[in-house]
Amino acid sequence: MVDQPELLTALMSVWTAGPMLSIALTLGAFIAAQWLFTYLKRPLWMPPVMIAALMLAAVVALTGLGFERYEQGARWLTILLGPATVALGIPLYQQMHHIRALWRPILVTLPLAASLAAAYALGIAWMMGATPEVLASLAPKSVTAPIAMGITEELGGSVSLTLGGLLITGVLASLFVDWCARWLKITDDRIIGFALGLNGHAIGTARAFEISHTAGAFASLGMGLTGVFTALFLPLAFLLL
Repeated sequence: MVDQPELLTALMSVWTAGPMLSIALTLGAFIAAQWLFTYLKRPLWMPPVMIAALMLAAVVALTGLGFERYEQGARWLTILLGPATVALGIPLYQQMHHIRALWRPILVTLPLAASLAAAYALGIAWMMGATPEVLASLAPKSVTAPIAMGITEELGGSVSLTLGGLLITGVLASLFVDWCARWLKITDDRIIGFALGLNGHAIGTARAFEISHTAGAFASLGMGLTGVFTALFLPLAFLLL
C-alpha cells in the first residue's frame, strides 16, 4: 500500500514534469486577468493580455519554476498558433466586400503604414547600437503573433523578444490611436478600426470590437492584410538591407 505523502509526491512529480503545469498557469493567469480587467472598469492602458503576462511572469519568477521549464510545457499552446495563422483567412474573406469597395485607399495606405511600422523600430534600434538579432526580433513588432513568430525565426531573431515587442506595441497602439482620433476629431469607425488592426494587431483588434462591430471588422481587415504584406516583403527587405 502506497503512503499518502508518497502518492502526493508522485502526483506532483507527474504534474510538474509534463505540460499541464504550464498550461494551467497560463489559463489561470488569463482568467484572473479577465476578471481584474473587468473589476478595474476595463482600462485601455492595461488590457487582459498584459495583466496576464505580468501575473505569469511574477509566478514563474517567485516559484522558481524558471522560464525554460515553463516554455517547454507551454509549447503545447504554441502549436495552436499554426491554426490561428490559417484562421486569419476567415476575417479577410468576411471583409472581401470592403476590400473590393475600398481597394484604392487600402492599396495606398497599407504598404506605407506597414513599412513605416517596421522602419522606425529598426531605425531607432539601429541608432542605439542594437545587434542584428535584436533588429530581426523587432522588425515584425506590428504583426499578429503567429505570423510575427515565423518571420522572426526566418530572420534569425529571438521569438521571446518579439513577443515582448508585440505586447508593448499592441498596448501603445491602442492608446495612441484612441488619443489621435480624439485630437484629430476622427469619428469614422472604419478608419479607427483599420488603424488599430494595422498597428496594434490582435490587441488593437480587441479594442476595436469594444468600439463597434464596424471598427472590429476593419481592424480584422487591417491586421490580416498587414500580416500578409509583412510576411511577403519584410524578409526580402531585411535581406537586401
